[in-house]
Amino acid sequence: MKKLATTATVRTRMSRQKSRDTGVEVALRKALHARGARYRIHRKPVKGVRREADIVFGPARVAVFVDGCFWHGCPVHATWPKNNAEFWRTKIEGNRRRDLDTDVRLAEAGWLAVRVWEHEGADEAAARVLDVVASRRVGASAGPEAGA
Repeated sequence: MKKLATTATVRTRMSRQKSRDTGVEVALRKALHARGARYRIHRKPVKGVRREADIVFGPARVAVFVDGCFWHGCPVHATWPKNNAEFWRTKIEGNRRRDLDTDVRLAEAGWLAVRVWEHEGADEAAARVLDVVASRRVGASAGPEAGA
């Protein structure tokens, strides 16, 4: 494998990037909870599919993924690093392909993947997520979402 030309500072910064319980994810969970929603966190919605959702509404079969603008190639805020440009483009495009594959696999199993970008406001994202959850619960009892 080709060694990346990077600095110790960059290596340290990248190694400290959180993949769970990020500030954006926690803010979204708080906004959902404040609206009475109940959910599970960091769960694999579908057995046999090695993909973990950040927030899961089991009865409605909705899986929420909070995607970082850099790591998932946000169409509004994505940046392409100049150092190791080929490596990073391959990495980010691979993440995009995996995200699309995840959405397809979940849909095939009757689930809906909802993607929230890190730049979205927590309140707006929570309202969007809860609208989706409510639309998938048609015919279910009224009230906050029960956990999975």
